This record gives sequence, C-alpha cells and structure tokens, in this order.
Amino acid sequence: MGDNFKMVAKTLFGFEELLASELRNLGGAHVKVGVRNVSFEGDTGFMYKANLSLRTAIKILKPIKTFKVRNEQDLYDQVYKMPWNKYLNATDTLAINATVFSEQFTHSQFIAYKTKDAIVDKFRDTEGTRPDVDLDNPHLRINVHIQRNECTISLDSSGESLHKRGYRTSTNIAPINEVLAAGLVMLSGWDGQCDLLDPMCGSGTLAIEAAMIACNIPANINRKQFGFETWLDFDEELYNKIEESCLNKIREFHHNIICYDKAPSAMRKAEDNIENANLSEYISVEQEDFFKSSKKSDSKLHILFNPPYGERLPVDVEEFYGQIGDTLKQGYTNTNAWFITSNLEGIKSVGLRPSRKIKLFNGKLESRLVKYEMYAGSKKTHKQKPLEEN
Repeated sequence: MGDNFKMVAKTLFGFEELLASELRNLGGAHVKVGVRNVSFEGDTGFMYKANLSLRTAIKILKPIKTFKVRNEQDLYDQVYKMPWNKYLNATDTLAINATVFSEQFTHSQFIAYKTKDAIVDKFRDTEGTRPDVDLDNPHLRINVHIQRNECTISLDSSGESLHKRGYRTSTNIAPINEVLAAGLVMLSGWDGQCDLLDPMCGSGTLAIEAAMIACNIPANINRKQFGFETWLDFDEELYNKIEESCLNKIREFHHNIICYDKAPSAMRKAEDNIENANLSEYISVEQEDFFKSSKKSDSKLHILFNPPYGERLPVDVEEFYGQIGDTLKQGYTNTNAWFITSNLEGIKSVGLRPSRKIKLFNGKLESRLVKYEMYAGSKKTHKQKPLEEN
C-alpha cells in the first residue's frame, strides 16, 4: 500500500482521547493527542480506512509542506515554489481554507486568498492556464494552518466535514451533530450490551449512531464521496478493498434501540433517517411522552438523550429538568441515564446527584454530559461523589 506518512485528524473538544483510541484500534501508528486534533501515521490505504471508519473525526488532513513565514510575501513565495502539478491539473478546481493563531497573521480569509493566488499564478506561469475556485465541489481542498510563524499546508482528504454521514435528510429545529452524537454514545460506555432508549429522539441521530456502533458499521459508509476520490493519485481498487474489509467486520446486535418522541413530525423524520441508514431492523420509533412513560422490562436499560437547553427550543428549564428527574426516579430503576445539556442551572433542577459530569462543547455552547445511576432498591448504599472531567 506504500509508505507511511503523517496525518492529522481534527475533532471536537473533549473527544481527543476517544479519537486516539479509535485510531489505535484501526492500526494507526505514532498516535499523538493534541487539542481538538490527533496526529498519527499510516499509508494511503489507512487514510481511506480512517475516513470511512472513524466516528469522532471531523477531518483527516495530509500535511505536505511546513515552513516558517514572516509575512504574506513569504507565504506567497513558499506556496508558489511547491510542485502543485503533483496534486492538481490546471483545468481542475480548488478550495482553500485557513486557520491562523498568530500575532503576525490575523485574517484567515486573506491568508486563504494569498495561498490561492500563489497556486493559480504558478499554473498560469508554467502552463498558461489556471485552476478555478469551487467552494462546493472542488477537485482538491487545501488547508493552511499558521501557528505563530510556522505554516503547514495540508491536503484535505475528507472533503466535506465527516459529520455529514450521508443518512440524515430530515432534521428538526436543533439537530445534534453526528460526530457529537457518536462521541456521546462512546463516552457513555454503551456498545450494544443492553437495550438503549433515546426518550427525546428528534431526528434520530443518537439512535442511528448507537446502532452503527453496536453493529460495527463504518461511520461514513453512507457518504457519497470523500475528498481523496478526486485526487490525481486516487486508487479506486485499493479503496474498494478497504471498504469491503470494513464491511466484513459488521456484527450482529441482539438488543433493542428505542426512540421516543411526542411529536409525529419528529417521528417521521427519525424514521426517514433510520431507513436511509439501513437500520430499520434495529431501531424502533414510538410516539411517546417520556414524562408519562415508564420502563417496560426489569432488564438493564441505557438511556441517552439530548434534551432542550432553552436556547433554540424554548422550555421552562426548572420545570422541564425537574420532570426529567421525577420520571427517572419513578419509572426507570436499573437504568444508567445520560444526557447532554448546556444549561448548567438546569442540571440543578433534576433533583438527582449525577455520578459523572464530562465537560464538552455542543457547537460553541459549553456543555456537560451527565450520568445518573438509577438503582433498584435503596439508593443510599450506592451514593458516590460526582466526577468532573475537563
């Protein structure tokens, strides 16, 4: 498959260790955790497999050049010198995005423009024609990262963000990001060992990600395309072998995943997305008000949900979160219940002591993933201090 090279997988804050574990399990070498990213090494086949399989990655970048820069002219000159005809034809299209953490360089959009100018000027000077910019469906996406005075130019092997799995065509007002949903399932410790309930399922994303984890289905098997598929060196035969190998590792799942929502419109959207993901045999959708529900069996149950925060979906936070606590106490013994919220005051209204709190971000909102252990019998013997993870 060729020699190994360095790659960087970008992720959400709080998911770095999850992603590192995923990479090690896939066979990545020299895995190193950063902030919102994990670096690793692998060959071309592993790059294909990482894009197809990783649940907590947003992007897989392939760095191709690192250099020092003092000013914009430095950047232009260094980019111009690069052998761009290895990566792009003059008749192809490109898109560039930049991130900057520097006192010298403060405007990421200008850095992207300067990089684009250097590349198209190089083609114009050497071939008499130049690539065009296409922000939506380019042949090549290029990432520019400047940290103080160090610039790294990378190829974006993913294309569109990997949270766009390809199965979700219907969404509600406040849909949860697919990568965030997968990470929540993994952080909660569920991997298919018991029944799972999402009592406020919305468009069904948490349940779908949970089913894919339980069955070991590649996270991005439903995507139409990855960025590397339009690269000049794309090896379609190798990719097909990688995809077939991943599909051969799918396993059976012998428990139930149940979605509740009291809104018929949400149910229909969840059912559509579940069908798109080819998971209808594993996930059932029921019209049910969680606050009027109770557990349907004595067996162990895992609850995971994303309740309204009072941000985009207006609720009386104190009353709503109080009802969550009351429902869990009265109807859900022998249950581990997890939910994520950015309303930190709301947690106080639940009326239960969380056994774990994990700091995360839902978009730009600082949030907590909290766990409540609902025991059968006396709770006094099971008390423990809540654990705060940052």
